[in-house]
Amino acid sequence: MIPATTGRRRLVVLLALPVAATLGAALATLPSASGQEKSPAPQTAPYLPSISDMMIATIQPRHRRLWQDWKDKDWAFAAYELGNLRGAFRRLGEAHPKENDVSLPDMIASVTGQPVDELTTAVRSKDDTKFTKAYADLTDGCNSCHQAFNHGVVVIKVPSGAPSFDQDFTHAAP
Repeated sequence: MIPATTGRRRLVVLLALPVAATLGAALATLPSASGQEKSPAPQTAPYLPSISDMMIATIQPRHRRLWQDWKDKDWAFAAYELGNLRGAFRRLGEAHPKENDVSLPDMIASVTGQPVDELTTAVRSKDDTKFTKAYADLTDGCNSCHQAFNHGVVVIKVPSGAPSFDQDFTHAAP
């Protein structure tokens, strides 16, 4: 048989443990004895791809694939890539609203708006003549933007020859 005093001690210890843990947690959030509060953990800036990174990773491949889709007469995929290209230009402008004190979304709209609209019409109507003109206009617009931002060494052209992609564009229709 356990003496009554031992049982009471156990009860007091069992009740004191949660109280001590709660009190310790509360004290840990108070300013230190020196009167200084703990500084918050430093926050890291989210990664923002550069304009060049976004051009190479999102704009340029879609520009090339759009041309390849036209060459293959894959109008459905051309429409898909054109939508992706339009979205990539929009995201680029959102990510980088200003470049050299110029509104990048406004610049993008001024050089791509009309050609992309004309490409949309050409793709919907499956019109080769309209497509080639609108595609050349888009390409010229890209180059005029590069010139305006002093990146004239970056010259985009209408593709020629076979592409060298790692995606199979000879897919079977679903």
